[in-house]
Amino acid sequence: MTDRGARYDRNGEDEAERLDRHWNELLQELRLAQTGTQILFAFLLSIAFQAKFQEADSFTHDVYSGTLIASALAVGLFLAPVSFHRLVYRQRLRDRMLPIAGHMAAAGLVFLVIAMAGGVLLALDVVLSRSVALVVAALVLAWFTVFWYAIPAWVRANANGE
Repeated sequence: MTDRGARYDRNGEDEAERLDRHWNELLQELRLAQTGTQILFAFLLSIAFQAKFQEADSFTHDVYSGTLIASALAVGLFLAPVSFHRLVYRQRLRDRMLPIAGHMAAAGLVFLVIAMAGGVLLALDVVLSRSVALVVAALVLAWFTVFWYAIPAWVRANANGE
């Protein structure tokens, strides 16, 4: 059993090893996020070409447009660190690249949350009343916000106060 106040530490790790570890951790996170986001994006692209979708109202088209754009922005932000790395490869800029790539990934998660809520709203608007679909989509958005942002922020704030 570990002490609650004990922190995870890498004794003996030099700066280059720390940067390499952080880069590898970021890549692992991006692999998970990219796959689902790309599948969502591909699915959303196919919807616009369905005959029934052409008959949908302007609300549905607006939600679809916002969801598609959010999904595309998430894909772009999740892939951006790969492009960034390729362009600065062997330039010894990992110390400058990592914080920027981390911000790109974090921004990608924001757009992914928006795309997920929009996708839920689009699907539920077909099978439920619009008001119920809006409430459920708002609950999904809140759920993501709590688990992806509020809880980690709470843990971080409490860890810094130890």
